[in-house]
Amino acid sequence: MAIDLVPIWIAIMALAIFMYVLLDGFDLGVGILYPLAPSERDRTLMMASVAPIWDGNETWLIIGGAGLLAAFPRAFSILMPALYFPILFMLLGLICRGVAFEFRHKATRWRTAWSAMFCGGSFVAAFAQGIILGNYINGFRVVNGQFAGTSWDWIHPFALFTGFGVVTGYALLGATWLVLKTEGELQAWARRQAGRALAMTGLFIIVVSVYSPFAHPRIYARWFTAEHWLWLAPLLLAMVALFWAASVALRRGRSQAGPFVAAMGIFALCYAELTVSLFPYVVPHEITLRQAAASPYSQAFLLIGTLLLLPVILGYTAWSYWVFRGKVSSADGYG
Repeated sequence: MAIDLVPIWIAIMALAIFMYVLLDGFDLGVGILYPLAPSERDRTLMMASVAPIWDGNETWLIIGGAGLLAAFPRAFSILMPALYFPILFMLLGLICRGVAFEFRHKATRWRTAWSAMFCGGSFVAAFAQGIILGNYINGFRVVNGQFAGTSWDWIHPFALFTGFGVVTGYALLGATWLVLKTEGELQAWARRQAGRALAMTGLFIIVVSVYSPFAHPRIYARWFTAEHWLWLAPLLLAMVALFWAASVALRRGRSQAGPFVAAMGIFALCYAELTVSLFPYVVPHEITLRQAAASPYSQAFLLIGTLLLLPVILGYTAWSYWVFRGKVSSADGYG
């Protein structure tokens, strides 16, 4: 009897996307906040706080993209042309940020230019990811299993709004990360920035939550039927609780890890609410995960290597965070 591998690949893809958003989200957030820092020394410390782990965080993006192509090729063939330009901008932003990381600490005359590229690349990458999210909620025009829209369908008000929403959310993750990793005046500044980002993130979540049910009848049915409220109600209550916990932690200033943990929890709940709204569609609201899946033989062949690599990636990710735990100092590099 053949084993159904689709649920396994769904779990792998869900993990890869979530880990990328969570981990690369906070270091993109540090880049977004970078030009607002009080001094050049503080900017150096901000860069040093993510220097040992930023490139490893992007491993999850590679797993997500490769997994989509290999395990769900039909979805890949629709999503890539539909989101060609946002994905291109995202990759260009990530490339610019990576180059700036390597050149800024060695530059003298051009340090300001590399700093601008680091900030600009972080903002563009985050904004592009928000545009992808907005288009994903709205859905895509599909005819006979193929994308039937144009290269410019991604430009519409809601997608631009979610673009700024993701930028704000990543700024929240970045600010709370700095609260965890820094001390003194920079930490106090990060707390203030985190408070502002928390309020703006809450506003964006409210607007997206109000808009989403009206984006498509299927989402409306998910949100306003008693069956699905058994899933949604606890998520919404937990979201309110996390916002309150993060606000209290930032105001009192006692906990350093608390705001970052709460911010990660907020992102996790947003991810869960999006899953409840759209599952099982991988191309909303046209193609399900099973319809887009590759043949069982292809899935089985690819799964062998993936299951060997995943523990390695999880292991070195955990190890790198453990090794570089504690407060950052100007002697940690990338100065």
